[in-house]
Amino acid sequence: MQYRTLGKTGWKVSEIGLGTWQVGGGWGKPFDPKKAEEILHTAFDRGINFVDTADVYDGGLSEAAVGKAVRERSEKIYVATKCGRRIQPHTAEGYTTERLRKYVEDSLRNTGLDQLDLIQLHCPPGPVYHRDEIFRLFEDLKKEGKIAAMGVSVERINEAMTAIKYDVVSTVQIIFNLFRQRPAEMLFNLASLNSIGLIVRVPLASGLLSGKITPETQFDKDDHRYFNRDGKAFDKGETFSGVPLPKAFQAIEELNGEFADGHDLAAQALRWILMFKQVGTVIPGASSVDQVERNVRAAQLPPLSPHQMQEAARIYEKYIKEEVHQLW
Repeated sequence: MQYRTLGKTGWKVSEIGLGTWQVGGGWGKPFDPKKAEEILHTAFDRGINFVDTADVYDGGLSEAAVGKAVRERSEKIYVATKCGRRIQPHTAEGYTTERLRKYVEDSLRNTGLDQLDLIQLHCPPGPVYHRDEIFRLFEDLKKEGKIAAMGVSVERINEAMTAIKYDVVSTVQIIFNLFRQRPAEMLFNLASLNSIGLIVRVPLASGLLSGKITPETQFDKDDHRYFNRDGKAFDKGETFSGVPLPKAFQAIEELNGEFADGHDLAAQALRWILMFKQVGTVIPGASSVDQVERNVRAAQLPPLSPHQMQEAARIYEKYIKEEVHQLW
């Protein structure tokens, strides 16, 4: 495993981390604490030292599983969690300092940790990024020792650019993958100049870039890939990166050619992200130990060639750009 500095935190984090939206359950499947434990410890055994969770993942069961596994280890594991999505209806007016403070304290109890390494606002409505009192709260929580650092998980690049104006913000978590390339164009250099650590989520476009989803694939009715393709529950960009499936399948067919170059497409898709040195860590999810192993192996692949990088850009331009580029 290779490690990168996560912005102004100064932490050396594994370039492949672990996202836990579906660890041990999620996406329509019941939570299995034994499976979650196996996935987490396999990740740590393979050198992953950065794990991302949220208070809403499996109603807090993901946070609890992460905290338990981390407490069982002797090495330093950085725990990032998120708050805000418990607010229903999810409106800017619902974001109050009292409510967010309670959520942070709930996450501390849920994980059983004395301090949260990183707390992130969980894709709040746009006006929240302009409210100074929200960010002052996290300055206070740092002084109190309840959090070590604060970041934002965003849907849109302009939200990230607003948030990083606050000194307390150390990280930005954003969707970036072969089907969502705009952040490299608009955000990455600015983040680097401001010592902001970049955390990349949805690196495989909800599994599309695994190459294992076909037009015939059926999803459970409780899986967001079934019910959120048009953004009925939350931002549609979280599901398949907002790309219409017919266009995605055409792009994948070409990506499996010279871009994948005989390797597993998912591994090459992760390796493509790691070609961008501004990225601090990538947090693919895993619903099995085997998926953890495959994610880690992706980081061990040789760098992509200039031709492969050109192929990635060409295919994006041909099939994807007009569908998503200006939306996020």
